Amino acid sequence: MEKKENFEEKMEQLEKIVAELEKGDLSLENSVEKFEQGIKISKECSKLLEDTEKKITIILEKDGELKEENFTPEA
Repeated sequence: MEKKENFEEKMEQLEKIVAELEKGDLSLENSVEKFEQGIKISKECSKLLEDTEKKITIILEKDGELKEENFTPEA
């Protein structure tokens, strides 16, 4: 079973890709590949942030108490 990476791990990958691209040592083809990887990771991070924001907004006030409802992200 493949380990699911967390937000922090994805951000580290993205930072490494940016550093490689900023060096300017890659060929055009490799630069485009790294850029595509970076865009994919960026979208995954955005999705994780969006899902987390939805979890936070589900906290509701009921009978004077705060309750958290489960949130299941759409696939």
